[in-house]
Amino acid sequence: MTVGVLGVGRMGLPVARRFLAAGRDVLAVDPDPVRVGLAVAAGARRSTPDAVAGQVDVLVTVLPGADEVPAVTPTLEHLRPGSVWLDLTSADPRTTNAIAGRLDAGVVGAAMGGGPADAREGSLDLFVGGPEPDVQQVLPLLRDLSGNGGSMRHVGAQPGAGQLVKLLANLLWFNQSLAVTESLLLARAAGLDVRGVREALAGSAGDSEFLRRHVDHLLRGDYLRHFGVDRVVEELDVLAEVAREAGTPYDVGRLVTRLHHETLERFGPVDGELLAARLLEERGGGPLHEGS
Repeated sequence: MTVGVLGVGRMGLPVARRFLAAGRDVLAVDPDPVRVGLAVAAGARRSTPDAVAGQVDVLVTVLPGADEVPAVTPTLEHLRPGSVWLDLTSADPRTTNAIAGRLDAGVVGAAMGGGPADAREGSLDLFVGGPEPDVQQVLPLLRDLSGNGGSMRHVGAQPGAGQLVKLLANLLWFNQSLAVTESLLLARAAGLDVRGVREALAGSAGDSEFLRRHVDHLLRGDYLRHFGVDRVVEELDVLAEVAREAGTPYDVGRLVTRLHHETLERFGPVDGELLAARLLEERGGGPLHEGS
């Protein structure tokens, strides 16, 4: 299997290295020649946007976000029948489905849960959408990325289905992060020990993935600076538009989106998935972490 990786940056480079470790023939494409050089040093071959579509069995796109996906459409339109576009981007599912309708190639969307370390280890959580035959064709690559402790969930036959579910997972996480932060600020204002309240809530009816795995970052003053606030806002805006078009209730989602827009205005387009929690801390008496 010859695999093209279009985008060998923060996530794309470890993805390419994972494919190389599995013995794949990998072609690397990126507008940054330094990134391509790193991929070539790892064993990949250099290619270009104009050439790569005709050289590969599977073209994997690992792009920063939804805004970048339409720009690679000219490359995708040159994919051969029988090949597959595998998009690992947390993209707009509407865009993915629209592009898929114009291609002769198969299309699978497999939005990634996890960071660069998970990509290196092959422990990503993948939310997969696409027709079963296309998914089967790229299954070895999906296993390369998730088979070492990650997960793979095929959630629908539309290529954008997995991307939608990944965005929903992110929405719920951001919702939980804000709700937990507000709760701990209220507990502190009432004179309670924040860490004691955190332990009391664990295992209660109000428990959540955020409480189990991530709140300690907040209590250490670690705002998870490996994903940009502007990208968070981009994802939440996509969901708000999807909900508006579907005509479904989205009051809580709109509130979460508004608070992240305010976070972007306050801190700018910097890295920090928990900076909206920091915004609430500023409004609620200061940081929750010890020594603040």
